[in-house]
Amino acid sequence: MTATTAWQGKFLAVKLDGTWEYVSRARGIQAAVILAIDDGHVILVDQYRVPLGRRCLELPAGLVGDETVGESVELAAGRELEEETGYRAERIEPIGFFHSSPGMVSEGFTLVRAHGLTKVGPGGGSDDEDIIVHRVALDALPDFVAAKRAEGLAMDVKLLLLLGQTLLA
Repeated sequence: MTATTAWQGKFLAVKLDGTWEYVSRARGIQAAVILAIDDGHVILVDQYRVPLGRRCLELPAGLVGDETVGESVELAAGRELEEETGYRAERIEPIGFFHSSPGMVSEGFTLVRAHGLTKVGPGGGSDDEDIIVHRVALDALPDFVAAKRAEGLAMDVKLLLLLGQTLLA
């Protein structure tokens, strides 16, 4: 069957395909997720996420093409990294395209690695984002995540990228 659109807003569309219901990004918008490691520390953000009703610990990320049609992943990722975290990257390297919840959402994201980080501002995102920036030593990450979880923060699935070896040990 072919998917039909049941509803579409500015950023999302609800699709129906036979008995399947799922969500996709509207207008060809994509996402970029940024792995930013600086001198043995990873840059993380936490922000309030309306669907979860609480703050969530995440890798920095942002939309590609939401404001400028045809925007490159690298350009968007660099912009979002600086806006959210206050770090500027000398170079953004695409790693690959991934789907985070393929049974419910057609959206995927391009994972990128930010190289050559320089702190150029406070970060925090736009006025309505209220982003808190964390620079966490990689060897302290499991304890940091556990502490944030104990505080009631939600954990983004993409943190498994950083916790994988600890979980498999």
